[in-house]
Amino acid sequence: MKPSSTLLRSSLVLLCAIALGGCTTVKGWFGSKKDDAKPTEPMELTNITPTVKIAKLWSANAGKGEGRMGVRQGPAVADGRVYAAAIEGGVSAFDLQTGKQVWEFKPEKKSGLLLSGGPGAGDGLVVVGDLDGQVIALDAASGTEKWRAKVPNEVIAAPTVGMGVVLVRSNDGRVTAFDAATGERRWFWVHDVPALSVRGNDAPLLGPGYVFVGNDDGTVSALAASDGRTIWDQAIGQAEGRTELDRMSDVDGTPVLEGTTLYATSFKKQTLAIDAPSGRPMWSSDHGGAGRIGVGSDRIVVTDRDGLVFGIDKAGGSALWQQPGLARRSLTGAVVQGDYAVVGDYDGYVHWLKLDNGEFAARERVGGKPLRAAPVVADGVLLVQNVDGELTAFTIAQ
Repeated sequence: MKPSSTLLRSSLVLLCAIALGGCTTVKGWFGSKKDDAKPTEPMELTNITPTVKIAKLWSANAGKGEGRMGVRQGPAVADGRVYAAAIEGGVSAFDLQTGKQVWEFKPEKKSGLLLSGGPGAGDGLVVVGDLDGQVIALDAASGTEKWRAKVPNEVIAAPTVGMGVVLVRSNDGRVTAFDAATGERRWFWVHDVPALSVRGNDAPLLGPGYVFVGNDDGTVSALAASDGRTIWDQAIGQAEGRTELDRMSDVDGTPVLEGTTLYATSFKKQTLAIDAPSGRPMWSSDHGGAGRIGVGSDRIVVTDRDGLVFGIDKAGGSALWQQPGLARRSLTGAVVQGDYAVVGDYDGYVHWLKLDNGEFAARERVGGKPLRAAPVVADGVLLVQNVDGELTAFTIAQ
């Protein structure tokens, strides 16, 4: 197992930013000499005529946000409540429909807790991790602390809670399973971390008898939920190239399971549909990115590292559309809200795209600070959290 530290990962983020800043586009792709002259700058937004009305439902503050740490901290929703954490500020619970704060968990200042991973919610628990590897489980109804545990490295992914376990992904490639009632460790599993990878990772996915994990080396692993043994590994993006920068292929978004089909996407711009029980690839697409996948009825939506958004056919993996109008805007992963795909960007804008053709349908701005975490949708409500800890809820007006 290769060691990993906050300082090392932060340095790697800077290297990645420099590398990505050097990406160029095909001349004339966006139809403007201005864009040709500035191929490394974020695409300027053009005016759009909204075709759907977006209503801001409420906004709240979860505390001092992640700033430039790159942990992609976003909210979790369970049983009609929104749970949000902040690096400094603890954990807060809000009513999904009104935004009214239900409870707040604030660690003592002397505790030194910097809550970077989470929250994850389910089965009556809200669980967060911190930069020192501490894991804290709270009662979802009241916010009172239930138990604490420890993992060997920083936690920047949301824990996964369900089926009587809490799964914690730490930044050293380890997944640890804790008993949800007691916090006792049941098992752990370790996957080697490459020398250079994209800053960030995401929650494991818990399925019937399985745990699916996206890895920093471009693979997805299926584990037995009972004891953590490896059932299969499947490469999503091949770690190929002359340099470590070229070989970065992280699967940093939680895979998506629909029935027995698992969808996963990689920083190498590759997306796979996989037969979940066997690990057998069903189709592959040459479009994708390290973030989360948005899922519609007949298509999935991915964003890539160059800021392109793609709608991909679920049946065969062909690209149904692409939207280049957000190039180099450091997009979040995607989510689907009704008939629209939704992504956020580095300047605090939230963009709604028509799911059938990728055209812009609406745009809103929240606070002007970057959005790093993928939006979340629950009961028709879309939630975004920016790096200042500002939480905003939107609905599609009827």
